[in-house]
Amino acid sequence: MKFATRLNSFASRPQADWPDLSGKPSVAQMVARAAKVDGLTDLDLNYPDHVAENPRELARKIEDMGLAINGFAMRYYTNPAFKIGAFTNPDAAVRREAIDLTKRGIDAARQAGSNLMTIWLGQDGFDYAFQADYATLWQHEISGIREVCGHDPDCQISIEYKPNEPRSYSLMPDCATTLLAIKEVGLPNLGVTLDFAHVLYADEQPAFAAALIARYSRLLGVHLNDGYAKRDDGLMVGAVHTQQTIELLRQIRKDGYDGAIYFDTFPDMTGLDPVHECEVNIQTVKRMLDVVDRLEQDNRLSGAIDRQDAVSAQSIIQEAMLGARA
Repeated sequence: MKFATRLNSFASRPQADWPDLSGKPSVAQMVARAAKVDGLTDLDLNYPDHVAENPRELARKIEDMGLAINGFAMRYYTNPAFKIGAFTNPDAAVRREAIDLTKRGIDAARQAGSNLMTIWLGQDGFDYAFQADYATLWQHEISGIREVCGHDPDCQISIEYKPNEPRSYSLMPDCATTLLAIKEVGLPNLGVTLDFAHVLYADEQPAFAAALIARYSRLLGVHLNDGYAKRDDGLMVGAVHTQQTIELLRQIRKDGYDGAIYFDTFPDMTGLDPVHECEVNIQTVKRMLDVVDRLEQDNRLSGAIDRQDAVSAQSIIQEAMLGARA
């Protein structure tokens, strides 16, 4: 399996590795720290934040440290005007800037040897009633997504949806709306990144969202983390919603997902050891996949699911997780 993680996590507790550091660690320093994680295979890089040098050279340096690049993720911070929209900005020149920035990001990802670009359009939305014409916002969004997908048909473009933040209402807030957008765009290299914490506070069941994505589009990315379904907490995998995480892993395996498991967790928010935190996330997912294996070998579960027998299913799952009573 490929395990990838958020590079900025490795800025957490910098004094442990760089006691004399003033300011933030460099990309190279964070990559070197990530390379210490037992079992980590890949990194995702934010564009343009992490790509100040030639993408081919950057990829070579990361490979020399024993890691690969899973994909790039767009960040729309370079222009303060993006705060009121990237692809949906009321100014056509700003929309053009966001689209062209995304195209450059796609080119950089391809130069780095990756064919995955994740777009999180958190700036595209609204905050107040009567702030925007919704049909116009939607049309701008669809047009922008369609254009960046058409830029390089061999690069997979994945929409990571989120209910809000930084905008009060995101134009891509949930699974169903995202699938509607993908249908309207109508291009084969477009799909979905499912972020566990985003799904929770969109009031969705993660495995159900994954099943819908597999039915109507393609799952191109899985971001594991956890939280209390009120915001994007970025907690460690399985810390709160253990069963739901196991169900999601079972569902994506059933649907044939073969991409990386990416840890979008925030050890830097509270100063956790990012190397240890990532290693525990990897160990947790491996243990959960062992539970999935046990469940798949237990014919009782498929029967309980066919009957929609929640009590029997819970008994079987608890036994697989916690062991049978002596």
